[in-house]
Order: sequence, then structure tokens, then C-alpha cells
Amino acid sequence: MTRPWQDPTLPAGIRAADLLALMTLEEKLAQLYAVWPGSETSDAGEDVAPLQHEVSEHIDLDTLLPYGLGQLTRPFGTAPVEPATGAAELARTQARIAAANRFGIPAVAHEECLTGFTAWGATVFPTPLAWGASFDPALVGRAAELIGGSMRAVGIHQGLSPVLDVVRDPRWGRTEETIGEDPCLVATIGTAYVRGLESAGIVATLKHFAGYSASRGARNHAPVSIGPRELADVILPPFEMAVRDGGARSVMAAYTDTDGVPAHADPWLLTELLRDTWGFTGTVVADYFGVSFVELSHRLAASPAQAAALALAAGVDVELPGVRCFGPPLRDAVRAGAVPEALVDRAALRVLTQKAELGLLDGALPEPPASVDLDPPDMRAVARQLAEESIVLLANDGTLPLRPGARVAVVGPLADDPAAMLGCYTFPRHVGVEHPGLPMGIDVPTVREALRAELPRARFTETAEADVYVAVLGDRSGLFGRGTSGEGCDAADLTLPDGQGDLLDELIATGTPVVLVLLTGRPYALGRWAGRLAAVVQGFFPGQEGGPAVAGVLSGRVNPSGRLPVSVPYGPGAQPWTYLAPPLGQRGEASTIDPTPLYAFGHGLSYTSFAWDEPETDTAELPTDGETTLRLTVRNTGPRTGTEVVQLYLHDPVARVTRPVVRLIGYARVPLDPGASAEVRFTFHADLASYTLAQGHRIVEPGVLELRLAASSGDVRRRVALTLTGAERTVDHRRRLVCEVQVK
Repeated sequence: MTRPWQDPTLPAGIRAADLLALMTLEEKLAQLYAVWPGSETSDAGEDVAPLQHEVSEHIDLDTLLPYGLGQLTRPFGTAPVEPATGAAELARTQARIAAANRFGIPAVAHEECLTGFTAWGATVFPTPLAWGASFDPALVGRAAELIGGSMRAVGIHQGLSPVLDVVRDPRWGRTEETIGEDPCLVATIGTAYVRGLESAGIVATLKHFAGYSASRGARNHAPVSIGPRELADVILPPFEMAVRDGGARSVMAAYTDTDGVPAHADPWLLTELLRDTWGFTGTVVADYFGVSFVELSHRLAASPAQAAALALAAGVDVELPGVRCFGPPLRDAVRAGAVPEALVDRAALRVLTQKAELGLLDGALPEPPASVDLDPPDMRAVARQLAEESIVLLANDGTLPLRPGARVAVVGPLADDPAAMLGCYTFPRHVGVEHPGLPMGIDVPTVREALRAELPRARFTETAEADVYVAVLGDRSGLFGRGTSGEGCDAADLTLPDGQGDLLDELIATGTPVVLVLLTGRPYALGRWAGRLAAVVQGFFPGQEGGPAVAGVLSGRVNPSGRLPVSVPYGPGAQPWTYLAPPLGQRGEASTIDPTPLYAFGHGLSYTSFAWDEPETDTAELPTDGETTLRLTVRNTGPRTGTEVVQLYLHDPVARVTRPVVRLIGYARVPLDPGASAEVRFTFHADLASYTLAQGHRIVEPGVLELRLAASSGDVRRRVALTLTGAERTVDHRRRLVCEVQVK
């Protein structure tokens, strides 16, 4: 007789509930943890997760698997494996898992996918900070769709991306993993990535929920001391949008505590807000060893069992990457009556529902592909386009584009280093560095190689005869102190690392024009060289196609259209700060420190010029629940095809709490041929003027507003006054989160 859980025509929730009723406590708990094969071995190299070797334990699979298994951790991202071999091995492991338990259920296999599928031989896309620099959600969504398709083809079900943390202090090592310092930009780009991943059948995982990027002193895992308004108005909106509009099916809790409450043990965050208010129905997974850290780091628990009890009650459904807390310790606590079994049932039902959605309750296991290409031409093409759109031209005195026959010296520690293109969650930098002699598995041209190919008539010289120096400086990504950028690689200040500023001074002293190319995971202070460089080109770990993208900008083949997703500071200190500052956070006579950036958020130059006509609106007044359309015509007045990025900011002159002077509420990429024009239409809803009061509720109030059409947060081109009329409104998570935009 076929049970309801075995019927694929029934809703996933009904199937899961029927199966749950048949399970023993041990079988239910087995769905709430993972195993990480190979992570505990002594030859696994350096940690790729915090305290990995201290916390990882040897697992006896023969004892564990008869009860089933919830998740399988990183079958491709733990050690190098040829893709087809990895797919076959994963299929064999899943067959073993299914055969060992009485219901025949395999595990959810998860992997990292921050800059592409983190597997040997897979295409490396630009890092998320470069996604932000592109200001192109559609392209990021296409990249995610391709990444998800490649993962699904080899048997992966869940991707641990995107990172939706909003940068609060760029000294933080994980700045490279973020999309930027503005919640609107992070929300729109991140939600596009979620949609792309989910469209390919991969469960997208939003991380790190919430507040991780606001840790004190930009120290990884340090406490978070933000107030409820900063949390509500800056940190949470990207997660709101990705859950509501993106359809994300998983959320990962943050390592940090906010005001003394760790995210992994916070029922308000993981249950009341995420589920009861926002309506999230997917799974909440722990960050790696995050449940153990409730005991070992936060000291809220005296044992793994107590840590498990706190996390489970708060709303964590799955312990990753292993079984230290949600296994025998939690079983014994439930048996002893210390933890209600209903909490286990709640989490197991969510996990089983998701497995039903993924087809993992349907019996038949898919055959692994006979051949696998994780770096096909279509993926490289999208990686190239995204890299090209992400390169930001910060300054240019006319030296760029380089002349075809120029004498060029490409110098600097990163001039001929392919690692300069790769962030800390790329396979070569995350895992490959622990395997000396391992081929990179992909072709990653350096800036020097790519520029030689780009300018075949140029003369490349070492130094003395050069017409121009191209100085390639920046970061080396790594983990936990093994780089200048990356997880656990926080910076004391924003000085260029490793004494590279001294090299730049030496080059400038020669009198030869210097073009600075920065390949970094965070912005660095450049005020020391303001006005002394011929040009400045910024790339944020632009991936395997980053070398040709940079070379294309230097040669002029690519007209740069990237815009800064983070401000570039003038000086290395006076941090943390971002452009989202109220009046007293701006330059003023009350302090000797000037926080004004050298290059503002949203800044970026082009090789052509654009003119903006006077904007038009449907009305200058609208009710507090109304909307209006703002229209702007943009013209390409220069000699080259180029893309303008029109940014719409909101200025609220008077509010009941201090507000940022401006904040981004919409943007549009506008590609134009020479002499061409296009109309940009923004639909502004009054909800976009809402903010959070001290009491914790969000309002839209009547009064005067100003919409600012700008080329950056510091370069306003046009202003439009609006007046909101009528009664004050209270709004919630169903409010309008961003301007709809059309380019015609």
C-alpha cells in the first residue's frame, strides 16, 4: 500500500507530515544534522571554517546512517575532485544513505556558490562586491541561473549564497563577500541572485541573518551593538526582499550576538520576525559550528545539549556542518524531558517538506552525468560580461584609454598573478591553496598577459623607456589570517596592504604617468595620491575573466560602466562610516575628522559624456499611500557608445528621528549609442519614505521630500520636490521596498 508521503502528486507539506508521523525520535533528529566527510582528517590542511579542526569529530557512518541523514556537507568543496568523478562519488554516497534508512531518503547536498560553484574546474565569477559595482540585477540573476544549473547537474540541492550583509565598516575581512554599503543595492542585486539560483532548482540560502557585518571594530565574530532602527532600516531590508520577492527557501543564522543575544539563540529574530511576521516557510540552517559556538564562544550553554536546546527553540532547524549538538546530546535531552519533542517535530517537518519539494521523497535517485563541464563557454561569457560591467574608473586625466602603440610598463606585485582576480570563496583560494602543485583547473589570465593580448602594437618594457606605468596593486584573498582580505582577514585601517603605497610613491616620483589598477576585496584610502595619478581603475576580485576585463578598460575596448558599491575613503582612519550618515555624521565644525570620502558611493567615470534633461513628474503632491512617476531623459553627448547609471536618492529634510542625508531608492543602467537618448521612468511610492521610530514601528508621515537624481551619492544632477499629504500611516513588511524602473 502506498502511503501519502510516497505520492508525488500530493502537496509537499502533506507528504512530510505523513512521513514524520512514522518516524522515531532518532529518525527525526537525523534529518536535523549533517556530516562533513573529510573535514576531520589530519591532512585536510588549514581550516576553511572557524575552529574546524577543534570542533570536528570522527563520525561512524555505519552507526549513523540507519536513522537517515539531513544534509551532506560540501562534497565538491572540501578537496579537489574531477567533476565527473565527484558527481559519481556523490551519487554512490546518496545511494548508500538511502539504502541504509528504512524510508530510502537521501540527504540534501549543499555547497558554497558565492563566486560560482566552489568546485575544482568550475567557472569563477566576480565576487559579490563586483556584482554591486555592476548595478545590474538582471545580469547577476543570469549568472546565478547558470551557477545553479551547473550545481544541480552534479547532484547539489542547496547553495550557501548570497551574502546579504550590508557593509558598515569596510575594514571587515568579509567585505569582499558583500554586495555593498547600501541596503537598496544589496537587496535588489541579492534578490536577483536568489531568483536565478532558485529558478535552477537550487535552494538559495540567505546569510548571515542578521547583523554580522556590523560587528565592533570590524572584527570577525565580534559583538554587534547596533540599535533597533539601524537593524530595521539598514540590515534587514535585503533579507525582507529576498524572502518576500525572491522566494528564498533557506536562511543561515549569523555567528554574532546583537546586544548580547546570539543569532543562533534568538527566537525573536528566527521565529517571531522571520516566520511569524515575514511568513518565511523554509529552513533555518546554522552557520558552520554556530550551534556549538552558543556553548563554546557565547557561553550561553554549559554543554552541547543545552546549546542544541537554545538553538532549536529559537528556530534553527539544521545543524551544519556536522552532528555535535543535534545528535546524541539533543536525543538524550529530549528523552530526559529537558527539550520538548514538539520542537524536534517542528524542525523535522520543515526539513522533510523541503526534501519533498526537491524530489528527495520520490524514491528513484538520478544517475550521475557521464561527463561534466563546469566551465563551459556560456558561463565564461557571462563571467566576462559581469567582470567588464563591474570595473570602475575612479579618475582619469585623459591618459586612458592607452594609445595602441604606447610604451607600457606593467608593474606591481599583482601584475602577473592570477590569484589577484580571485576572492576567498573561490575554489583555488579556498581549498586549492592547501594542495601544492594542484593545477588551478581554469584559465585565469593576469593583467599583464591580458593587456599584451589587448594591445598587440604596444611596446611592453620593464621601466626606463615607458610612456606610462600600469601599477597593479591590491589584496591577496585568504582565510583566517592567510590573506589581506577574506573571512578572518580584518584590517586595522584602510592603508594599502604590504607597503604597496611606498611602491606607488616611487613610481610617481619618476615623473612618468602612473595608472593605478586596484584588485581588492575592500576599498582602500587613496587620498595620499589624490591628483597625482594619471588614472585609477578599481576592480573587486573580478574573477577568472577579470584580467581581460581590466585590459579592455585600459585599452578602451570596454567603456567602463561600473559604479562604486562602497565609498572610497580619503584617509585610512576615521572609520567606520558609510554614506548613509545623518547630518552630524557629515563633515562639520564639531570635529577635526572629515569623513567625506575621496570617491562617493555610486561614483564611476566613462569614456563618453552624458546630458540629463530636466525631470518631470505626474504630480508634486501625493497622499501618504500614493505613488507618482518620475521621468528623466538621458542623452549620450560623447563620441563612444556607453552606459550611464542613473541613481535616485531620497532626501527627507525633517523627520522624527535622525535620518541619512540621502539614501538610494532606485537606479537604472542606460546603454546609449553616440547621439542617442532614452527616457528613464521611476515609479516612486510613498512607502519608500518610511522609516522606523524609536517604538519600533515604521511610519510614512506627511511632509516635504526631495527626490535627487544623481550620478553618485555626492553628485546630484537634478532635484524634484514632493509633498506627502494626508494622515500618517503605519506600514509593515508588505510595504513597497524599491522603485520600479523602466528605460525606454
